[in-house]
Amino acid sequence: MSIALTRLDPFVTDREALVNFMTSNEFPFHVLSRLTREAVEKAIADGKYRDEDNDSFWVDHAELGRIGFLRLEDLTEPVPIFDLRLDGAFRGRGLAAMTLRAAADYVFSTMPEVRRFEGQTREDNVPMRKTFLREGWVKEAHYREGWPVEGAEPLAAVAYAIIRRDWETGQTTTFVWEDLVK
Repeated sequence: MSIALTRLDPFVTDREALVNFMTSNEFPFHVLSRLTREAVEKAIADGKYRDEDNDSFWVDHAELGRIGFLRLEDLTEPVPIFDLRLDGAFRGRGLAAMTLRAAADYVFSTMPEVRRFEGQTREDNVPMRKTFLREGWVKEAHYREGWPVEGAEPLAAVAYAIIRRDWETGQTTTFVWEDLVK
């Protein structure tokens, strides 16, 4: 089973499909779990899905078809990040791991200047946090109360990254988390 990242055109060709995908799914671990048509259309107009800093892809599975959406962000920065949204019908099947692998393959094989690729999630998104670890990403930050939650207190944002060397070798390098002694 394989994943393909299919670059999408948010302005014309894929506009309606993108709006439909974003508004017909709930994304419980994102800052905004429900998006409105107006919000998605404004994001398209503002370049959030395609400009010099952002690029967007459909996540296509060889057997299951279109299963989600991936946006690469901060492309003008040394460390890009991503936003992954799987269709609700395809969550819990290990497809995020395959997509994470495909995203890292894409970033490191097409962007030779990139040394680190980062992703963040909130502390209670345990399945995604375990996915990061299984795929060789390393937890690098835990931002207390760093993730806004609609109608609730903020949660911690947890950041993971993979470095080019680890991607190339398949070996995860770690570091000492608590390197200072009191």
